[in-house]
Amino acid sequence: MTEKMHELAPHHLPFFIPKADGSDQMMLTVLIALIVIILLLGTFYLYLHSLPERLAHKHGRIQFELVAVLGLLALFTHNQIFWVAALVLAFIQLPDFMSPLDTIANSANRIAKKFDGKGEVSADAYLEAQETLSADAGEEQATAGPPQEGGAESPASETRTGEKVEGDRTHV
Repeated sequence: MTEKMHELAPHHLPFFIPKADGSDQMMLTVLIALIVIILLLGTFYLYLHSLPERLAHKHGRIQFELVAVLGLLALFTHNQIFWVAALVLAFIQLPDFMSPLDTIANSANRIAKKFDGKGEVSADAYLEAQETLSADAGEEQATAGPPQEGGAESPASETRTGEKVEGDRTHV
């Protein structure tokens, strides 16, 4: 059987009109385009959403983890304030608090090792401290200059209020 067109029908039909067999070219084109657009928009959304984490990757571990947690909160709760906070935190360089704390902990550990269990300083630590003090005193005397006449440590000096000071005594 040959298909005959009606004499009033146009000879050329546009592609978006379904054919008689039920195939719809326009629906297939829109469906494929919609799937591609949804995949591209989802990829762009996730790429944009990971922007704070990628920016914070060059900073320290703690800052990176804070930004990552804020990003996940923003992703799952849809509260964009978390994403904005993560972005701001990613751009700010946080100061290094751990280095001074590590130094303090190491110093406290060294001090603790100098004491024996009874709260007394061990003999080795005492000798080491005495050597350090005598070395420091020698450096101070070398930078102070020659001793003054008569063996006196320092002559009487006057303070701002007009009082004379000799050693530990104050005279008005």
